Amino acid sequence: MRLDKFICESTSLTRSLAKKALHRGDVTCDGTIVKDAGFKVTPHHQICLNGEVISVIGPRFIMLNKPVNTICSTIDEEYPSVLSLIDVAKPEELHIAGRLDVDTTGLVLITSDGQWSHKITSPKKECGKRYLVQLADPIGEALIAEFAQGIALRNEDGLTKPATLEIIDPQQVRLTITEGKYHQVKRMFAAVGNKVVGLHRECVGHIELDEALAPGEWRYLTAAEIASV
Repeated sequence: MRLDKFICESTSLTRSLAKKALHRGDVTCDGTIVKDAGFKVTPHHQICLNGEVISVIGPRFIMLNKPVNTICSTIDEEYPSVLSLIDVAKPEELHIAGRLDVDTTGLVLITSDGQWSHKITSPKKECGKRYLVQLADPIGEALIAEFAQGIALRNEDGLTKPATLEIIDPQQVRLTITEGKYHQVKRMFAAVGNKVVGLHRECVGHIELDEALAPGEWRYLTAAEIASV
C-alpha cells in the first residue's frame, strides 16, 4: 500500500493532509523519516506519525447503551445521533445495525462491516431481539400463546412472526422478536389493547448488553461476541 494511502486508512487525515505531513518529516518508517508518498508499506513496517505508531483501521464492532432522547441516525437531527456519543477515528465509516426509537433505551450495535450488520437486520436471518417492556395496563397469561402465534398489526396483511413473551409481573414483560418492523413492539401491544410506556433492548442475537455500561457509554465487542452473529 502507498504510504499516503496507509496514513489515510490509519488516521482521519485526508490524502492532501497526509502528503503535507510527509513533506514536514512527521512520518517515519522503522525509525527513518520518509517523505515519499509512493513509498510501499508492507506488513513488516512500523509506521509512526509524530512519534506514534499507526496502523490501518480494520472493521469495527461496537456496543452502545443508548440513552433516551438520542436517535439511531448517522447525523444529528431534532435529537443528537448516537454516533455523537462515540469518540473514534473515521466515524463516517460507521453505521447502526438495527435502530431504536428516540424514547427507547438499551443495546445498539454499531459497525463498519456491512455484511456483519446484514446478518442482524435481514428478516431472513431471524436474529432475535429481546426487549424489557413496561406496560400501561396489566396483561394476562393468555397473551403468551397469542404472541407465539403472531399478532395482526394495523394496516398490515398477515401476522407477525412468532414472538416469545415472558411475564415478569402484570405490567412488565420480556419480549423476543425476530423481525424489525416499524415500531413493532409498540404496535404489537397496541394491537392487544395495551400501551408501551417503557422500552429497553437487552439483547441482539447472542449479544447481551453489558450491565457495566451506563447510558451513553460504549465498548468494542469481544471476538466471541462478533463471531456469535
